[in-house]
Amino acid sequence: MDNNSNMMNTMKFDVKTERPMPPREILLKVHDALMEKGYNPINQLVGYILSGDPSYITSYNGARSLIRKLERDEILEELVTFYVTHKDDAE
Repeated sequence: MDNNSNMMNTMKFDVKTERPMPPREILLKVHDALMEKGYNPINQLVGYILSGDPSYITSYNGARSLIRKLERDEILEELVTFYVTHKDDAE
């Protein structure tokens, strides 16, 4: 079959709308990946937030790619929001 006959057929193209993963879910997946690789997730995430250096996050299970989908201010916003909304749970 040559290229000309391919151009005569109708091609089907399906675009699935990718829903962005919520920041909370990304943080939990990154946390789990860091734990599985034996890192202290709190230290690694703080290092990443302070420096912006993605090498603080393991690439295991796509964690580094996931964390880079978020801006660092989005991460801080998620963390502060969670902390403030769950402040009564800590007491």
